Amino acid sequence: MISEFLKKWGLVGLVLLFTMAIITGCGTTEQNTQDEVNADQEEQAAEEESEGLFPVTFVDDADREITIESEPETIVSIQASNTEVSFALGLGDKVIGVSDYCNYPAEVLDIEKVGAQDMNAELILTLLPDIALVTDYHYNTHPEILEQFEEAGINVVVVGSASSFEDVYNKIDMIATATGSQTVAEEIISDMKERHEAIKEQAEESITDKKKVWVEVSPAPDIFTTGQNTFMHEMLESIQAVNAAEDHEGWVSLTEEEIVQLNPDVIITTYGYYVDNPSGDVLARDGWAEVPAVQNEQVFDVDNDTVTRPGPRLIEGVETLAELIYPEVFKK
Repeated sequence: MISEFLKKWGLVGLVLLFTMAIITGCGTTEQNTQDEVNADQEEQAAEEESEGLFPVTFVDDADREITIESEPETIVSIQASNTEVSFALGLGDKVIGVSDYCNYPAEVLDIEKVGAQDMNAELILTLLPDIALVTDYHYNTHPEILEQFEEAGINVVVVGSASSFEDVYNKIDMIATATGSQTVAEEIISDMKERHEAIKEQAEESITDKKKVWVEVSPAPDIFTTGQNTFMHEMLESIQAVNAAEDHEGWVSLTEEEIVQLNPDVIITTYGYYVDNPSGDVLARDGWAEVPAVQNEQVFDVDNDTVTRPGPRLIEGVETLAELIYPEVFKK
């Protein structure tokens, strides 16, 4: 093949071919080197930016002034919502301990479980994280354990309960401040607000006949619902729906007779993760046949975590409710 090439192109052509190969190889090597330099520069810039954020001082949800001297490298989160927020902030590789009830994202299933309301203090002290994200329940009921954590050098941050989207934004911001991930937090919060506002605007423009919605967070015989000052109430208001339990506050229990009298147009259940066919159970209840939602088979189950857990996925809950309750307006 080379002899034929030489006959056709001669020695000059062969030299030119080899020269081009060398140039191409050098170009690839130079590009790879430049890519490595760029990556190193970006990593260095990120480290410098992070270093500039610490030490940081803020007030947690127990009204305590917290000072964190340097960027945390290891985190224990003893609440599912705080774990979700941590992963959303890009801190998943730093989380070394989670609560027994943490289930999202899937990676948490392989992380050490450290208890829930009753913390496994010994295990947490063995893990010795740089920061422990605890709840106001832990703060109020296990102060001596949290004191042990702090004496061992663990930064304890109390993240309280939330009942509104604004509360959630504040908690995402606080966790981000404690971990040096404010830039990501701003992006998450901005995205949630934009999507929420878009739904509100579309609902206001398109919906004139508001539907009454009964939300069921636990099944019969002890049926609970959500009144005002809950995520579900705010979500329903966002999409121009009426909460059938709007005269109540927080989490309340009503009898079946009381619920039937409310005549909801749509029924939403949130316990399909532990009850098989919750919609079918509601549709088959004695004495409910005349309820509009049952008559028209407008009974739907939604992922409980997206409508009650104070984290970034709450906006997904709003979008899901909008599509189920007003499919003619929001169905994709």
